[in-house]
Amino acid sequence: MHSSPSQPSLKAVLWDMDGTLVDTEPYWITAEHALVEAHGGTWSHGQAMQLVGQSLMHSAAILQSAGVAMEARAIVDHLSAQVIRQVRQEVPWRPGARELLEDLHQSGIRCALVTMSEGPLASVVVGSLPKPYFEFLVTGDTVRNGKPHPEAYLTAVDRLRLDDDDLKLEQCVALEDSVPGATAAMASGVVTVGVPHQVPLPEDERMVIWDTLAGKSTADLVRLVSERPAPQSLLEGAN
Repeated sequence: MHSSPSQPSLKAVLWDMDGTLVDTEPYWITAEHALVEAHGGTWSHGQAMQLVGQSLMHSAAILQSAGVAMEARAIVDHLSAQVIRQVRQEVPWRPGARELLEDLHQSGIRCALVTMSEGPLASVVVGSLPKPYFEFLVTGDTVRNGKPHPEAYLTAVDRLRLDDDDLKLEQCVALEDSVPGATAAMASGVVTVGVPHQVPLPEDERMVIWDTLAGKSTADLVRLVSERPAPQSLLEGAN
């Protein structure tokens, strides 16, 4: 299929992980509660919701302000280890995620994971899939600026372009569940689909909201790209 400026073709789907591909947010929240309480503090549901979708180092700073007397790196390592332990026992897939991955794979659409979780956890999740659906992973420990900064998504697009010089931002779709993640995706210039889970997403003309991935197919994403090309990012020219 050839693309045109008026009707670009879908070439890649960029997946967020926590809350979009897998429902790991409860694992993170449980680990946060236990850590804060172990240091004599209290951790509310509202505080936990503020961390959804944020970079882990940013979250560590918030936990320090809540009384956790540990270095930020140690906090990240501790929380990640707890979540990995839970994921090894059960991978909590989000509805429709694996089915959409399989449909994209059968259709020859490239997929990449773009997550603020770090490599060890992302590798456990991806390794539990039956096929190598993801061409590569962009994780929180491989970028300088975490979401809501667009660096992770721009990095993913740059890597996709290594094998396809003609790939355009508007031919890529990001799937996100959080405000920081959706903000990062929209700022990068890729077509953005918000699938709210733990937190509501704001209305934005640059983002389409889906209640769920269940029942969604490659055809839905192709149609979305054809009908709603995303505006180019102001940062594109710098990459």
